[in-house]
Amino acid sequence: MKMDPFEKKMARLEEIVERLEERDIPLGEALALFEEGVALVREVDAILHGAEGKIRELMDDLRLRDLDTENPEETQ
Repeated sequence: MKMDPFEKKMARLEEIVERLEERDIPLGEALALFEEGVALVREVDAILHGAEGKIRELMDDLRLRDLDTENPEETQ
């Protein structure tokens, strides 16, 4: 099964965290992984904010539709 970009990024973040938790990781590798992780967190955050915005739009649309069906005479 193919993962979407969000799931891929989250899976990679989990891999990074697991590797960073190991005690035998060289400093250079740790810094590179940390930098990659920070970039992934920013990307995931942007995806989540976009999803949140879309959900708010949909909820607002539903609320407006509910108002229209409750008070149809007010929209005419």
